[in-house]
Amino acid sequence: MALASMTGFSRTQGLSGAWNWAWELKSVNGKGLDLRLRLPAGWDVLEASLKAIAASRLSRGNINANLTMTRGDSAVSVRVNEDVLRAVAATVSRIAREMDAPPVQLESLLSLKGVMEIAEAEDTPEERKAVETAVIAGFEAALEALIAMRASEGAALGVVLKERLDGIERLTAMAEANPARQPEAIRAKLAEQIAVLTNAGGKTFEPDRLHQEALLLASKVDVREELDRLVAHVAAARAMLAEGGAVGRRLDFLAQEFNRETNTLCSKANDVSLTAIGLELKGIVEQFREQVQNIE
Repeated sequence: MALASMTGFSRTQGLSGAWNWAWELKSVNGKGLDLRLRLPAGWDVLEASLKAIAASRLSRGNINANLTMTRGDSAVSVRVNEDVLRAVAATVSRIAREMDAPPVQLESLLSLKGVMEIAEAEDTPEERKAVETAVIAGFEAALEALIAMRASEGAALGVVLKERLDGIERLTAMAEANPARQPEAIRAKLAEQIAVLTNAGGKTFEPDRLHQEALLLASKVDVREELDRLVAHVAAARAMLAEGGAVGRRLDFLAQEFNRETNTLCSKANDVSLTAIGLELKGIVEQFREQVQNIE
């Protein structure tokens, strides 16, 4: 399966019967799948079907889906409530005579609420069903276009993530080969420090004691386990990238593990060169973590 990003955009439009419809979909990062539908009044009946379709095709991301519906014909129906009109006209005429007022014009009576209603033409049940089917098909087409865009961006992200893993692997190997990790180097450094402290007083430090202290210090600053875990995490991350699909959550967990091992390596570093490697590792791990946030 291809690696997919969680960001994308798509738009589809079409005509069904008297209706013009248009879908616009936007997708951004999200911890889970959240489909937010904006449907015109009267079209809410489609919501359940649309959410089921999206859930069957996507795993993660915040999706905003906006549907625009415009009726293409201008057919309208006019209905006059003649009973109400006659009753109002009779009452108005009687009052006008009693008050010696001029007669009221017919258009004034027609403008009264409840006398005349103007409404757009309504679809038959069959026409409505056909439009709903077309709108749902349009949503599926927009969703496929969105998925294609997310896959394209996912492929580009995959290249970047592999480069970050190469960097982590390279720095891990540098830490592995760093001379400062060797017990002999630790012993020499310890002896140098002791010499500085004892020369002023003319005291000496027994070789056996120096050797024991060097071994103890070496065990405290040993980063063997951290380096082994980093190697294992790199292999696991590469396997996930090759697997593709919805691996974003697992990659995010690995990014946290990378960060944990790198922090421990920095805290144990007994030499400025090893500290420099650890700090560079932290930078690449942070870049890896940021990019992983975009993966589905």
